[in-house]
Amino acid sequence: MSSFEDADTEEMVTCLQMTLYHPGHQRSGIFRSIKFFNREKLPTSEVVKFGRNSHTCNYIFQDKQVSRVQFSLQVFKKFNSSVVSFEIKNMSKKTSLLVDNKELGYLNKMDLPDKCMIRFGDYQFLVEKEDGESLEFFEIQFSLSKKPLLQENNWLSQEPIPECGSYSSCLTQNNSPMEVGENEW
Repeated sequence: MSSFEDADTEEMVTCLQMTLYHPGHQRSGIFRSIKFFNREKLPTSEVVKFGRNSHTCNYIFQDKQVSRVQFSLQVFKKFNSSVVSFEIKNMSKKTSLLVDNKELGYLNKMDLPDKCMIRFGDYQFLVEKEDGESLEFFEIQFSLSKKPLLQENNWLSQEPIPECGSYSSCLTQNNSPMEVGENEW
């Protein structure tokens, strides 16, 4: 027998294709630590973190507006399914995360759709999952868009998440002028 006949069959690996956009990516180098167009293989047991902390996060954004850990992705398998799925969790206390216009507050999580738009601040991520068979590994591949993904993909547009952290908290804040006496602060 030849070594070819004895070789293990290589399993197809699930891959998350992530297209990133930020309006200031060219001048500020926000994504300079991300390797674009390379598939990175990760164990399914790993929680993948995105943020600005290089000691904690797998993927770092060079931006002070980003939380130390902005969000995380974790692999799981649904009952009676042979493919892996992902859940996304907002890890930022300051900023809500939008997944297909569903707002996730701090520590909220949800199943990641097979194709979706993730947004926070001016960041836009188009995520597309390619199913594979492996339960041991998955891959992530990044590409960069020079155009806003909301317009390019005809997604329902919404304003960036405001500085106050979430749409709902900004709506409840009283933004009208308030009269204050001399000794009141």
